[in-house]
Amino acid sequence: MPTVPASRVPRRRTPAAAVVLSVAVFLGAVLSGCEYEYSADHWDDDSPTAAAPPSTDAALPRDPHLNEPVSGAELDAWVHDVLPDAAGQVFHTGFGTLEADEERIESTTLLPQGTYALTLACRSTRRVSFSIENGEDELVDLSLRCGTTRVNVVHLAAAASLSIKVDANGPANFAYRVSRI
Repeated sequence: MPTVPASRVPRRRTPAAAVVLSVAVFLGAVLSGCEYEYSADHWDDDSPTAAAPPSTDAALPRDPHLNEPVSGAELDAWVHDVLPDAAGQVFHTGFGTLEADEERIESTTLLPQGTYALTLACRSTRRVSFSIENGEDELVDLSLRCGTTRVNVVHLAAAASLSIKVDANGPANFAYRVSRI
Protein backbone atom coordinates (compact mmCIF):
# COMPACT_ATOMS: atom_id res chain seq x y z
CA MET A 1 0.00 0.00 0.00
CA PRO A 2 1.53 3.28 -1.06
CA THR A 3 1.91 6.01 1.48
CA VAL A 4 0.81 9.49 0.80
CA PRO A 5 3.08 12.15 2.19
CA ALA A 6 1.34 14.30 4.72
CA SER A 7 1.02 17.85 3.68
CA ARG A 8 2.62 20.28 5.97
CA VAL A 9 0.82 23.41 6.92
CA PRO A 10 3.23 26.22 7.69
CA ARG A 11 2.78 27.75 11.15
CA ARG A 12 1.90 31.36 11.05
CA ARG A 13 2.45 33.71 13.91
CA THR A 14 -0.51 35.76 14.75
CA PRO A 15 -0.11 39.47 15.35
CA ALA A 16 -1.77 39.05 18.78
CA ALA A 17 1.06 36.79 20.02
CA ALA A 18 3.67 39.35 18.96
CA VAL A 19 1.77 42.13 20.73
CA VAL A 20 1.45 40.11 23.97
CA LEU A 21 5.17 39.30 23.89
CA SER A 22 6.10 42.94 23.28
CA VAL A 23 3.86 44.17 26.12
CA ALA A 24 5.32 41.57 28.55
CA VAL A 25 8.90 42.63 27.74
CA PHE A 26 8.00 46.31 28.07
CA LEU A 27 6.25 45.85 31.44
CA GLY A 28 9.10 43.71 32.76
CA ALA A 29 11.63 46.39 31.86
CA VAL A 30 9.55 49.24 33.27
CA LEU A 31 8.49 47.53 36.51
CA SER A 32 11.95 46.24 37.36
CA GLY A 33 13.14 49.82 37.80
CA CYS A 34 10.18 51.01 39.91
CA GLU A 35 10.74 52.30 43.38
CA TYR A 36 8.33 54.00 45.74
CA GLU A 37 9.40 57.09 47.63
CA TYR A 38 7.56 58.90 50.37
CA SER A 39 7.35 62.64 50.18
CA ALA A 40 9.05 64.50 53.02
CA ASP A 41 5.76 65.80 54.42
CA HIS A 42 4.07 62.38 54.31
CA TRP A 43 6.07 60.79 57.12
CA ASP A 44 5.11 61.80 60.67
CA ASP A 45 7.66 60.66 63.25
CA ASP A 46 5.34 61.56 66.11
CA SER A 47 2.56 59.23 65.05
CA PRO A 48 2.15 56.08 67.17
CA THR A 49 2.42 53.83 64.11
CA ALA A 50 5.80 55.31 63.15
CA ALA A 51 7.49 54.20 66.38
CA ALA A 52 9.59 51.08 66.01
CA PRO A 53 8.44 48.08 68.01
CA PRO A 54 10.66 47.07 70.92
CA SER A 55 13.50 44.79 69.91
CA THR A 56 13.03 41.12 70.71
CA ASP A 57 16.51 40.05 69.63
CA ALA A 58 18.33 38.64 72.67
CA ALA A 59 21.68 39.84 71.30
CA LEU A 60 20.58 43.48 71.34
CA PRO A 61 20.25 44.93 74.83
CA ARG A 62 17.10 46.91 75.59
CA ASP A 63 18.56 48.60 78.65
CA PRO A 64 21.35 51.07 77.77
CA HIS A 65 22.95 50.35 81.16
CA LEU A 66 23.11 46.62 80.47
CA ASN A 67 26.73 46.84 79.29
CA GLU A 68 27.99 48.84 82.24
CA PRO A 69 30.48 46.90 84.38
CA VAL A 70 29.25 45.16 87.53
CA SER A 71 30.92 43.66 90.60
CA GLY A 72 30.38 41.04 93.27
CA ALA A 73 27.52 38.59 92.80
CA GLU A 74 26.37 40.40 89.63
CA LEU A 75 29.81 39.79 88.08
CA ASP A 76 29.66 36.09 88.99
CA ALA A 77 26.17 35.78 87.48
CA TRP A 78 27.28 37.58 84.29
CA VAL A 79 30.30 35.25 83.91
CA HIS A 80 28.03 32.23 84.32
CA ASP A 81 25.72 33.59 81.58
CA VAL A 82 28.38 34.53 79.01
CA LEU A 83 30.59 31.46 79.50
CA PRO A 84 28.13 28.60 79.12
CA ASP A 85 29.13 25.07 80.05
CA ALA A 86 31.91 23.89 77.77
CA ALA A 87 31.50 20.61 75.92
CA GLY A 88 35.19 19.77 76.31
CA GLN A 89 37.64 19.79 79.19
CA VAL A 90 38.10 23.28 80.71
CA PHE A 91 41.75 24.14 81.32
CA HIS A 92 41.54 27.77 82.38
CA THR A 93 38.86 30.36 83.17
CA GLY A 94 39.54 33.98 83.98
CA PHE A 95 37.41 37.05 84.62
CA GLY A 96 37.62 40.39 86.32
CA THR A 97 37.18 44.12 86.19
CA LEU A 98 39.34 46.69 84.41
CA GLU A 99 39.48 50.43 84.97
CA ALA A 100 39.82 52.85 82.05
CA ASP A 101 43.12 52.36 80.17
CA GLU A 102 44.06 49.38 82.35
CA GLU A 103 45.74 46.27 80.94
CA ARG A 104 45.78 42.79 82.49
CA ILE A 105 48.07 39.93 81.46
CA GLU A 106 47.39 36.40 82.67
CA SER A 107 48.88 33.02 81.76
CA THR A 108 47.29 29.62 81.52
CA THR A 109 48.72 26.44 82.95
CA LEU A 110 50.69 24.23 80.58
CA LEU A 111 48.21 23.03 77.95
CA PRO A 112 48.82 19.73 76.17
CA GLN A 113 48.97 19.55 72.37
CA GLY A 114 45.52 19.73 70.81
CA THR A 115 42.67 21.93 69.60
CA TYR A 116 41.14 24.49 71.95
CA ALA A 117 38.13 26.81 72.04
CA LEU A 118 38.95 30.26 73.41
CA THR A 119 35.68 31.86 74.55
CA LEU A 120 35.93 35.64 75.06
CA ALA A 121 33.36 38.08 76.44
CA CYS A 122 33.24 41.60 77.83
CA ARG A 123 30.85 43.99 79.48
CA SER A 124 31.49 47.68 78.85
CA THR A 125 30.09 50.64 76.98
CA ARG A 126 33.27 50.54 74.87
CA ARG A 127 35.22 47.80 73.08
CA VAL A 128 37.67 45.58 74.92
CA SER A 129 40.81 44.16 73.28
CA PHE A 130 41.95 40.58 73.73
CA SER A 131 45.36 39.33 72.62
CA ILE A 132 46.29 35.67 73.09
CA GLU A 133 49.83 34.53 72.41
CA ASN A 134 51.75 31.28 72.39
CA GLY A 135 55.29 32.49 73.03
CA GLU A 136 55.97 34.95 70.24
CA ASP A 137 53.11 33.68 68.05
CA GLU A 138 49.95 35.77 68.28
CA LEU A 139 46.96 33.40 68.06
CA VAL A 140 44.14 35.93 68.61
CA ASP A 141 44.09 39.71 68.29
CA LEU A 142 40.54 40.90 68.74
CA SER A 143 38.78 44.14 69.62
CA LEU A 144 35.46 42.82 70.87
CA ARG A 145 32.22 44.77 70.86
CA CYS A 146 30.86 44.15 74.34
CA GLY A 147 27.53 42.44 74.75
CA THR A 148 28.59 39.51 72.56
CA THR A 149 30.55 36.33 73.19
CA ARG A 150 33.20 35.24 70.71
CA VAL A 151 34.69 31.76 70.33
CA ASN A 152 38.02 31.32 68.56
CA VAL A 153 39.45 27.90 67.77
CA VAL A 154 43.22 27.38 67.90
CA HIS A 155 45.44 24.34 67.49
CA LEU A 156 48.57 23.88 69.59
CA ALA A 157 51.17 21.71 67.83
CA ALA A 158 53.02 21.16 71.11
CA ALA A 159 52.35 21.69 74.80
CA ALA A 160 52.28 25.40 75.61
CA SER A 161 51.23 28.02 78.12
CA LEU A 162 49.14 30.83 76.61
CA SER A 163 49.53 34.48 77.54
CA ILE A 164 46.20 36.34 77.62
CA LYS A 165 46.25 40.13 77.53
CA VAL A 166 43.05 42.14 78.06
CA ASP A 167 42.84 45.92 77.89
CA ALA A 168 40.03 48.44 77.86
CA ASN A 169 39.67 52.14 77.08
CA GLY A 170 36.86 52.47 79.62
CA PRO A 171 35.68 50.59 82.70
CA ALA A 172 34.94 46.98 81.75
CA ASN A 173 34.34 43.42 82.87
CA PHE A 174 36.01 40.62 80.95
CA ALA A 175 35.72 36.86 80.95
CA TYR A 176 37.45 34.08 79.04
CA ARG A 177 37.63 30.31 79.03
CA VAL A 178 40.16 27.93 77.46
CA SER A 179 38.63 24.51 76.84
CA ARG A 180 39.78 21.54 74.83
CA ILE A 181 37.61 20.51 71.92
